[in-house]
Amino acid sequence: MAESERQTGSPEEATPPLCQSFMIPKKEIHMVPDMAKWKRSQAYADYIGFILTLNEGVKGKKLTCEYKVSEPIEKLVELLDTLDRWIDETPPVNQPSRFGNKAFRTWYAKLDQEAENLVKTVIPEHLAEAAPEVAVYLKESVGNSTRIDYGTGHEAAFAAFLCCLCKIGVLRVDDQLAMVFKVFNRYLEVMRKLQKTYRMEPAGSQGVWGLDDFQFLPFIWGSSQLIEHPNLEPRHFVDEKVVNENHKDYMFLECILFITEMKTGPFAEHSNQLWNISAVPSWSKVNQGLVRMYKAECLEKFPVIQHFKFGSLLPIQPVTS
Repeated sequence: MAESERQTGSPEEATPPLCQSFMIPKKEIHMVPDMAKWKRSQAYADYIGFILTLNEGVKGKKLTCEYKVSEPIEKLVELLDTLDRWIDETPPVNQPSRFGNKAFRTWYAKLDQEAENLVKTVIPEHLAEAAPEVAVYLKESVGNSTRIDYGTGHEAAFAAFLCCLCKIGVLRVDDQLAMVFKVFNRYLEVMRKLQKTYRMEPAGSQGVWGLDDFQFLPFIWGSSQLIEHPNLEPRHFVDEKVVNENHKDYMFLECILFITEMKTGPFAEHSNQLWNISAVPSWSKVNQGLVRMYKAECLEKFPVIQHFKFGSLLPIQPVTS
């Protein structure tokens, strides 16, 4: 546990010495053989450690449970509220194509310009030098402005953004629940609004064979929330009544609700992979399976990882034991 706590920013270890030199993260995975570098990297170890620490932290807990909300958490929610407000201020334009509304580029240009300032509202002044590095992950987390698409690589950039805030000591171990339930959940709301408003394309979607066109992490953390639930079993999430009654408490059911709003027809047809998961006997088995699937389908796939950026906080250098 000590190892995973370190990765989630324990106070003693997380605050870097003032001599730390930050850098603008850049792409390092240019060809398929480079994937071996990624899997050996400190960035991979820290990223997966972060995801699994949060997975453990939210186990058996409802979104509506009591948890500590620190000032940086509140500032992060305000940052996401700002992104949300910019969507309202940037309505979709009339265009012949139904998908990929070009107004997204206008919205994105604003984020591109303001990202560093937004990050500076979250981090203390003595860490201001970290803002340009951390801001890159925020910019990468909202979709691609050229293709007007969004996928699990963008979602991973947001998790990396939170991971970086832990590594510089802005977020701490006791922020874990708030990171998922307050910040990541708000991020999901904003992403769903972006996807709906600008009709964003799914990046590299596998159609019915993918878990979901856009997200993955809320299914992992959401299934962990449901472990050892007294009544709800995996077979229940395809039941509309159960979803409607419980989605405010559980991230997994919130995802199912969004899918049913966005897609028409029988669930087994539009979301075959999820339909198969509903046959798994327990939530802990679902959770373990989803972690394996996330590694295989997202973290070990070149088309996703080629876009990941590496800097001083998430370095490409191999793990030092």
